[in-house]
This record gives sequence, C-alpha cells and structure tokens, in this order.
Amino acid sequence: MRSICFYFQVHQPFRLKPYRFFNIGDDHQYYDEHQNKMIMRRVAEKCYLPMNKILLAHLKEYGEAFKISFSISGVALEQFERYAPDVLESFKELARTGQVEFLAETYGHSLSSLKSKEEFFRQVRKHSDRTGELFGQKPATFRNTELVYSDEIGEMVSEMGYKTMLTEGARHVLGWKSPNYMYCNAVNPKLKVLLKNFRLSDDIAFRFSQRSWEEWPLTAEKFVGWLGATDPKEEVVNLFMDYETFGEHQWPETGIFDFMRALPARVFSHSNFSFNTPSELAQKMQPVGAVHVPYPVSWADEERDLTAWLGNELQDEAFEKLYALEPKVRQVEDEHLWHDWTLLQTSDHFYYMCTKWFSDGDVHKYFNPYGTPYDAFINYMNVLSDFIIRLDNALEGKAHDTLREKQTEYTDELRRVFKRKSRETQERVRRAVKKGSIEFGEIVQVSNNRVKEMIREVDTKELVIALQDANTEIREKVFRNMGVRARKNFDAFEKELKKVRNKDVKKFRARIENIMNRQGRKK
Repeated sequence: MRSICFYFQVHQPFRLKPYRFFNIGDDHQYYDEHQNKMIMRRVAEKCYLPMNKILLAHLKEYGEAFKISFSISGVALEQFERYAPDVLESFKELARTGQVEFLAETYGHSLSSLKSKEEFFRQVRKHSDRTGELFGQKPATFRNTELVYSDEIGEMVSEMGYKTMLTEGARHVLGWKSPNYMYCNAVNPKLKVLLKNFRLSDDIAFRFSQRSWEEWPLTAEKFVGWLGATDPKEEVVNLFMDYETFGEHQWPETGIFDFMRALPARVFSHSNFSFNTPSELAQKMQPVGAVHVPYPVSWADEERDLTAWLGNELQDEAFEKLYALEPKVRQVEDEHLWHDWTLLQTSDHFYYMCTKWFSDGDVHKYFNPYGTPYDAFINYMNVLSDFIIRLDNALEGKAHDTLREKQTEYTDELRRVFKRKSRETQERVRRAVKKGSIEFGEIVQVSNNRVKEMIREVDTKELVIALQDANTEIREKVFRNMGVRARKNFDAFEKELKKVRNKDVKKFRARIENIMNRQGRKK
C-alpha cells in the first residue's frame, strides 16, 4: 500500500514594534504586544482551533489508519503559552492520541543552518527539549526553517542524530526524477530525505480558492483521483504546507474545512493509499538513491532558493551584522539577551525586507506589518543597534555614560542610512499621492491634514475594520488625528466588533486608499 504523508508547519513570529532611531539606548522592549496578541488570537479562532477539532475527529474515527505530523516553532509555542493556552491544549490533545508526530526544527525559526553550526545545534536542541516537555515525545525527524536544505545541512542534521529530514522537491534539483520516493543525503546516506510534492501540496495551499484556476473548485473526489493517477510504482506522496492554509490563507468560505473533513474517507474508500508519519516511512522504506543538493533550496517562489530571505542589499546587511555578534553573545549569561538574540534571528524579519515581487508577491505581503522593505530594514536595524549597545554594556559592565557613548558609536552610520531612506520614502509617497497610487501602509507618511480629511469622510465602522491587524504606527497616526468624539465612537465600535472577515478588511482599506488618492489628485 502506498502512503500519504501529511505534514503541517505551525509558526508565528514575534513581530517588532515601530522602533525609532531615538529609541535606541532607552527602550529595550522590541516587540509589538498588541499586534502579536491580536494576530495569534485571530489565527487561533480561524485556523488552529477549528482545524485541530477536525483532525482530532479523524484521529478518533479512523484510529491507527490516520496519521499526521507537525512542526511547531519555538516562538509559536511561546505565543501559545502567552496568548492562546487553549490552542496549546488542543495540540496536546492531538498528541495524546499517539497518532501524531512532532518534528524538530530551529527554536527561533532561524536561518542559522546557513551561518553558524554551533547556533544551529543550540536552537535545535532547545526546540527538541521544549517539544518533548509539552507533547511527551522526543522528535526523531527534522524539518529545517522554510524547508531549507543542502547536502551540507543534511550532513549536520545527521550529525545531530536524526535519521530523517524533510525538504522541497525542487524541480531544478530532481530533474526528471519524481519526489514520490524516499531518497538519502548525498554526503551521509544514513540520513533519509522525504521530498515535498509541491504541485499537489500547492493545489491545496495556494490554488484552492483561485477561481481562475482551471481545476477550481477542488473537491476531495478530484484530489483523490489525482493521487490515484500517480505512477503505481511511486511509494509516497508528501503533502507539506503551512497550517495557516486552513481557515487563514484559505478562508472557511472557500470550503477548505469541508475539503479536509471529506478527504480521509475518500482516500480510504477510493484509493490504495494509507496515512503515515515521516518516522514510520523511514522505518519501512529504503532510499531509491541520493538527492544531490550542492546549493540550498527552500519552498519559496518559483526559484525554490533563498532569495526570499537573503540576496538583496538590505537582507544581507542585516543578516551579516546580526551573526557578526555571535562571538559576543556567547560570552554573556544574561537570559534576556539570549532570548532577544534568538528572536532576532527569526526568518520573517528578513522576509519582510524582500524586494522581489513576482509570481509569489501576495505571499511576501501576507502578515507583513511594513509598508515597504526599506521600512522593515530601518526598523530592524534600529532594534539591532540597541541590542548591540546592551550586549557591549553587559560585556564591559560599564555605566550609563558608556552606553550613551556606544549609542553614538554604533548609530552614526545608521543615522545616515535612516535619513537617506526616509527622504526616499517620503519622496516616493509624495509622487504616489500625486499620481493617485498610494497604498494603505503608506498612511504614516501622509500629512496630518490629509489624514484628518480621510477620517471625516470615511465611516467609523469601516475605519475600525480597516485598522484590524494594522501595525501600531498606522493606528497611532490615525488616532493622533481624531477628535475626542470620533475616538470615542471608534473605541465603542471596536469593542463591539466580534468577527472580521479578511475580505472586508481589504475592501475598506481599498476605500481609504481611494479617498487618500482622490484627495491627492485634488491638490
């Protein structure tokens, strides 16, 4: 019998708050508590809780016949404990069935495997220990951040004792080969490698709700038919995707939950497939050959490479400056510094700096709290400058005067970058307003008078919905330009608001953009 391997990635980063140049040296709280809590609770209600309920029902109904696997980043686990203990309990309930495998990854959802073996090993150990504490099982399979893999990374994973690893079945790596077999690492054949079938995975994760897709609508019957049409000699179909696919990326209105409710029954009644975890597959399957990956691959974009996170000037500058601090970090024992060091490595920070907007542009924009990649870079580097000051102060044990001296030393260059980018951004927004092409995230750069005009024209309830999940900087810009009565009405509407649909947020933001652009054209 052939196998289906369902693997879900669960991750939410700690997003940074708007952090100004003048905060450096004074404000050591880097994270946007309001936004992180709001997004976690929203995704919990839309995705994690309803989807866990569906899967638990399948696990109970089909018993040992139905198996799934998860990797939950350490930073997501921290947010569950802080903002969504009900979600953590629902994952523990899944774990108690004995039919769910929890995979290892880097604790901070970092790209450390590309830069520091020592830090990579530290984060994997930390994540493995925390997963064991929470779910009662020590991970035996490894999944690297963003499915990043190369021959060298696989060798390091094998050195840590893992027998199996997941990665992307990139077309430029496989060539004519199929991802539907077990492979092994080219350097150390003891490490077995499972490859994502990106076509079938992306049919669910990305194309499910696309009405322009020639196969829309996707049903369980149709999908199982595609599974059955694969070559009978192929042993396994690996369906790897973000867990937020269900209910968040693909809204409930698309039928995604109905699809998942119907899928197992259709698989069992109309195919010769079973459901297995990665560890089970590693025990019963032998590699058909080695997969040679000299340069790192990932899940992202058409290229399946690293350019979503690294490669442009902004990303590389931030990444190199961050990891240049590692020798100093290893000399301190301050747990708060170590925690911030871990969170600053989260791959999302570099993803927000991405300047490529091609076939997967909407993916790069999703959950992005910044108006532009340059804003993301400036904000991150401001935070990193403060972290450097704290780090040096901890090493030197000097007084506040020294900290102030270090602030000047480390931020002179950043000041010049900030001023240049600020001028560039303001000029770009000025031109955009004049042309009538300003975007919602650029409100912070618009004059206060124009924001006041917009507030007077837009309906208060629509404004409340448009500002859902907006970053703190945008909200503060709007609030500063509200009258007392308008703010009171806003707060009343927001307090009564129960549930917000993504399409309404987009619709009312577009309406605000139209108002702002119309104002600009009048000028």
